[in-house]
Amino acid sequence: MPLALLALAIGAFGIGTTEFVIMGVLPQVADDFGVSIPTAGWLVSGYALGVVIGAPLLTVLGTRVSRKKMLMFLMGLFIVGNALSALAPSFGLMLIGRVIASLAHGAFFGIGSVVAADLVAPEKKASAISLMFMGLTVANIVGVPGGTSIGQAAGWRLTFALVAALGVIGLLGVARLVPEQGRPEAGNVRAELAAFKNVQVWLAMAMTVLGYGGVFAAITYITPMMTRVAGYTEGAVTWLLVLFGVGMFLGNLLGGKFADRALMPMLFTTLASLAAVLLLFTATAHHKVLAALTLTLIGALGFATVPPLQKWVLDQASAAPTLASAANIGAFNLGNALAAWLGGVVIAAGLGYTSPNWVGALLSGTALLLSFLAAFLDRRTRRDSGSVVAGSPHAPAQRTSASIAH
Repeated sequence: MPLALLALAIGAFGIGTTEFVIMGVLPQVADDFGVSIPTAGWLVSGYALGVVIGAPLLTVLGTRVSRKKMLMFLMGLFIVGNALSALAPSFGLMLIGRVIASLAHGAFFGIGSVVAADLVAPEKKASAISLMFMGLTVANIVGVPGGTSIGQAAGWRLTFALVAALGVIGLLGVARLVPEQGRPEAGNVRAELAAFKNVQVWLAMAMTVLGYGGVFAAITYITPMMTRVAGYTEGAVTWLLVLFGVGMFLGNLLGGKFADRALMPMLFTTLASLAAVLLLFTATAHHKVLAALTLTLIGALGFATVPPLQKWVLDQASAAPTLASAANIGAFNLGNALAAWLGGVVIAAGLGYTSPNWVGALLSGTALLLSFLAAFLDRRTRRDSGSVVAGSPHAPAQRTSASIAH
């Protein structure tokens, strides 16, 4: 695999750290600014909203420059946003800093997925995408617990200053290691928007919202579930999240590897297994050891869906994949927000702290049904055309315009 993927993974590590570390230092931030915990929670939801909006917006604005230059610009935004968060004298400026940093999130992963796929042979595209996303999974093993510990010991401002420093390393890595691919011939707004005429692109994003959203229905409320149901102390939650991150790391690698061999069968397997494990979590959450094991499985199965979903979007929008790829990253965060809200609704209805697991299982199960529909439509399209259509996972290996330019 090209060394340029390391630069993309470093950027992903920084982005993953800043997205999730706020949850570990939220009480300290709230105390420093004199706001309530629910108010401080806007730093989480504001970030997610920024990802949803920023992913397509910045991708469209960046269609007239090379992908490498756009990645460098996005890392610059990330640095500015986290530096502002570290230095913010008021809660309002802290929130602005979080939103600025979030604008880089979706576009970086969306454009980075296209760049990563173009760096390798066609049969290794999903593996390349998974290696870039490895930075995000490692962030949940190292960056988030490490940043939380630093924030609790030396202040949350130092945590965000260090995250900004990670952004500098990522920026230098992209500048040094990522090749200049030039601007793709299809790199204009009209061509990028045309990709959304394909119903398969919309189906893929719906699968993303519902499939990965199922994970967040459970993980958002993992603290009360583990402390009030499983019987863990609050201090143990950090290491439980490390186990979840380990599961994400392993699932990401396996998802990329097997998606290159059989994309849709891999997606069927992971979504069905995820729905089943989330249902199982309702029972295992009452036992410490089983709860920890199940949490690790949820991380693994949840993130095993990411490479195949992202590659499916790239395949279906092969003529102009950048905007569709970035929009799919926004779909992950839209799913997170939707699932977190639905999980809160069932808890507020008095159904208990394990009830979000049922919500997650229902969301992932629905995503599974949509994946069956997507596979059926793909087979029908190939049958009606009398040949294998370009962009399907069964099509002969083809190089994209960007890789030809390179």
